[in-house]
Amino acid sequence: MFHTVGIDVGCDSVKTSLVAFDDDGGNPRLLFKDLDKIRKRNVKDVVRSAFERALLREGLSEAGIAYIATTGEGELVDFRTGHFFSMTAHARGAIFLDPGVRAVVDAGALHAKAMVVDERSKVIAYRMTSQCASGSGQFLENIARYLGVAIDDIGALSLQGDSPEQVSGICAVLAETDVINMVSRGISTANILRGIHLSMAKRLIGLMRMIKTSGDVLVTGGLARNAGFVAAMQELAAQDKRLKANIVVHPDSVHAGAIGAALWAGYRHLRLEAPALAQPEAA
Repeated sequence: MFHTVGIDVGCDSVKTSLVAFDDDGGNPRLLFKDLDKIRKRNVKDVVRSAFERALLREGLSEAGIAYIATTGEGELVDFRTGHFFSMTAHARGAIFLDPGVRAVVDAGALHAKAMVVDERSKVIAYRMTSQCASGSGQFLENIARYLGVAIDDIGALSLQGDSPEQVSGICAVLAETDVINMVSRGISTANILRGIHLSMAKRLIGLMRMIKTSGDVLVTGGLARNAGFVAAMQELAAQDKRLKANIVVHPDSVHAGAIGAALWAGYRHLRLEAPALAQPEAA
């Protein structure tokens, strides 16, 4: 039995997700999960605090962790053992959370990705938004700040919109200009937010269409917790007859990157760090 830790630091250090697993070499079990916003604090301090909470809760020592894996902006974490690409980590985490999915939409702070994966979590095809795109969590936070709405409330509020206003789906700057104009015209906050969520969803549905996703598609990343965004994705996916995709979420979707990093950590530990554990004893 050994233990691994996965740490996902969001782009621009918006949030951190940390999970811990125990593993017997074939049946990894999630022990601990922690989600924390940076809030202008030192990233390393936030991650270290979450790591120490995990150790304390499970009665573990740092020396007892076989592998500490990071993803996202996790290269900032100076006590890591190794680092995994975000796409690889989210794909692995998605298959762990919902083995039946064959596509993933990772909606994060600065970028969003649509991926087709196989049953082993291998990424077969993908498309991602550009840095300027208005389909990101950071853009949504900027709009929420302008509208005076708490980021945790925008999803539920957007669901109340009954006449959404369209915004630019090309550039965040143009979209923000649209929002300013809407406010000046007296458009309700709920309808502005619903229009923004639909605009973001439309862009991601387009990415999914390009890589021919089908069946259940799991949303991961920070926006998986946003009910308004998920509802917009589900609405547009249901309307797209060519896509034939069903948008789903998991209670732990926000932790998918960290989960995937921890699971890949277990694989690397077995195959590279402790090869004796992966080999049967001689007869």
